[in-house]
Amino acid sequence: MIYRSKAPLRIGLAGGGTDVSPYSDLYGGAILNATLSLYANATIEPIAENKIILEAIDRNEMQQFDWAKELPVNGTLDLLKGVYNRIQKDYGVKEQGFRLSTYVDAPAGSGLGTSSTLVVAILGAFAEMLKLPLGEYDMAHYAYEIERRDLNLAGGRQDQYAATFGGVNFMEFYADDKVIVNPLRVKQQHLFELENNLLLYYTSTSRESAEIIRKQSKNVTDNKEKSIEAMHHLKEQARMMKEALLKGRLNEIGEILDYGFQQKRQMAEGISNPLMEEIYETAKKAGATGGKISGAGGGGFMIFYCPVNTKYKVIKSLENFGGRHHSYQFVEHGLNTWTI
Repeated sequence: MIYRSKAPLRIGLAGGGTDVSPYSDLYGGAILNATLSLYANATIEPIAENKIILEAIDRNEMQQFDWAKELPVNGTLDLLKGVYNRIQKDYGVKEQGFRLSTYVDAPAGSGLGTSSTLVVAILGAFAEMLKLPLGEYDMAHYAYEIERRDLNLAGGRQDQYAATFGGVNFMEFYADDKVIVNPLRVKQQHLFELENNLLLYYTSTSRESAEIIRKQSKNVTDNKEKSIEAMHHLKEQARMMKEALLKGRLNEIGEILDYGFQQKRQMAEGISNPLMEEIYETAKKAGATGGKISGAGGGGFMIFYCPVNTKYKVIKSLENFGGRHHSYQFVEHGLNTWTI
């Protein structure tokens, strides 16, 4: 038997950063995101040898161990090890050699939630193998605990829930790990138009999101008024985006994104930089009405809302920056697992 899973990456359309503690614990957070036809994939294949083989195919990394109940978390393939260690601790995995392989359709640090989505996919493969009775909320929270608590990696909570549930969701975040996922019934023609007009652009740079997120969290802890006020505005941006999508007022999307772009730069140092500012201004001059830095910021993907047919002019205007645009489609499904 071979056990497989795939979970979709996401773009955050509004409210980014308000899912991060302590802001979400103190004030409540809100984010609107949508999943894309880009995936994190995981496969568990039993092998005859009594060994555990871990490989991240897209990163060209591999490690091999004699079978053990716990693998060393030491900076290499830690997401794979972290999931295995927690599953072994909570459910037990029989002493049988296996190969765990992963592949992600976007680079790490790209701002599409790659790390958290990968944890969801790996967890899904183990759940498929062990027939674990985990619902969507259970799976997402479990992935969050592994990444944020077991591995102590800084970050928010939207990515695990987006990857697990899939679709277009308005998510609310509160203290005590309370999360409410509200699926949005956006009309298909509005989604097609959004897909047509929303340009996904990779800056060809990646970044370590954890450090930016730590700064953001510290600003809240230190009661930095400018940073907290920006997060309040971003939470309101998520509500504005929800209303615009549900009512089909797509002509407002660019302005709502631009509003968020101005606010997000106030949250923490390092979210934007001169290159990203220049890319943003160039896109706007070419016809984009707004955009945002995806994820924590500092690099990775940016998105731009390009009404009518301005997308092609914007793509042309960004050629000199060395990045590239990515084709995608919105997808309704979240985590999928199967056995072959």
